[in-house]
Amino acid sequence: MAAPSAAVSGAHLRLTTRGRVVLWLLAATVVALVTLLGSQASADGPVTAQEVQRHVVQPGETLWQIAESVATPSQDVRDVVVALVDLNELPDAGLMAGQVIVVPAR
Repeated sequence: MAAPSAAVSGAHLRLTTRGRVVLWLLAATVVALVTLLGSQASADGPVTAQEVQRHVVQPGETLWQIAESVATPSQDVRDVVVALVDLNELPDAGLMAGQVIVVPAR
């Protein structure tokens, strides 16, 4: 029964020419993909923090009115409303009197 183990220990793995070519092509493909993906990676530079100020919502005041007051002449008020909702992590555009939100500094 010792014969099978002797046969296994004496066996060597041999690749055919076609097997070597496939192995080299596979290795070259992996290297090319890593190089390609690595060259596209880039780090963002430091982002300057947006200057904000606190605003206490008055009774009857809407987010639209607040957006109109902080929007520059070239900005669409709808975009400013969306930015305020995102900035304050609001679930929607509804506000309550006395609520404190942050708005971009003028």
